[in-house]
Amino acid sequence: MKLQRKNRLRATALGALAVSGALVLTACGSDDNTGSTGGSGEKTNAASNIKCDDAKGQLLAAGSTAQKNAMDLWVKNFQAACAGTEVNYQAIGSGGGITKFNQGQVAFAGSDSALKPEEVAESKKICKGGQGINLPMVGGPVAIGYNLEGVDDLVLDAKTLAQIFDSEIKKWNDPAIAKLNPDAKLPGTTIQAFHRSDESGTTQNLGKYLNTAAPGDWKYDPKSKSWPAKGGQAANGSSGVVSNVKDTDGAIGYFELSYATANDLNTVKINTGAAAPVEATTENASKAIAAAKVTGTGKDMALSLDYATKAEGAYPITLVTYEIACDKGNKAETLPALKAFLNYAVSEEGQKVLADADYAPLPTEIAAKVREIVPTLS
Repeated sequence: MKLQRKNRLRATALGALAVSGALVLTACGSDDNTGSTGGSGEKTNAASNIKCDDAKGQLLAAGSTAQKNAMDLWVKNFQAACAGTEVNYQAIGSGGGITKFNQGQVAFAGSDSALKPEEVAESKKICKGGQGINLPMVGGPVAIGYNLEGVDDLVLDAKTLAQIFDSEIKKWNDPAIAKLNPDAKLPGTTIQAFHRSDESGTTQNLGKYLNTAAPGDWKYDPKSKSWPAKGGQAANGSSGVVSNVKDTDGAIGYFELSYATANDLNTVKINTGAAAPVEATTENASKAIAAAKVTGTGKDMALSLDYATKAEGAYPITLVTYEIACDKGNKAETLPALKAFLNYAVSEEGQKVLADADYAPLPTEIAAKVREIVPTLS
């Protein structure tokens, strides 16, 4: 059953790119893919159309573990095309990445949540004459993965999830869970709920969903990147959470879909109030992300997601990972590599590789705006 589900997820991921005209990515960059040097001096890799420009040396970055698998693909492809450039991304969590960025230790940070006003203010010390801005780069579902012997099809809603992660529901055969799964043979196994021990945008996105969709049961601060609830067990990073869930019967946790697929874990379908429970797939996440609104101003592209969506087939627990960089005041020695790498990541080619790793490409309008902003970084 798990293998069939894994194959189905792969097929769904590959189909995400064609879900609708609103999600088909626009072309970017120059039409000149000959590999020659353009009038602006930019160099294009003929095999992949990756524009290396004057990129060279080491580009340091850190942050979100949610985007690690996507970043691994981007780094591999970019370095293959742009000899002499090394991109070193440390997946240490969104909070850690922002801290390093605001301390001037990295050229950009990955974060699953937009900069807070105080973090923007702090960034002005590093971004001389400018500030840190949020550039959406990759989206996807936050999967609720579980390991429960004998159960490979499970439906939960915001209320039950909130009570599970707040240690209010303690057994898998609890009446609230049984009501949502009338055909399942639920055991009386004790629920082992795992959460992130580090500051995490993934935690924040789950909290925003629970606080929005089940406010009476999840009364914690939805802006918190640190796990706020009582009880449960902590693990570092998405990799730590998924490892513990995989090794523990009765376990449940949250992490990006790519981690669930790679570890062959079942994921929860969410009862949103739509006609049918919604599975965590890139296609379903894309339907939710397409409705996001830009709340940032100027070059900042911070987004607002609708966590309470009841749209058919829209998976509500989604996140968008931003790359955070200075709009002005970037270090001169790393600026060419920064722009070249981000240009590739948001390009049509860079976005296409996301579906293979269970991520959702950016919707057309959002991707187009980011493509306009990246070349203006200075």
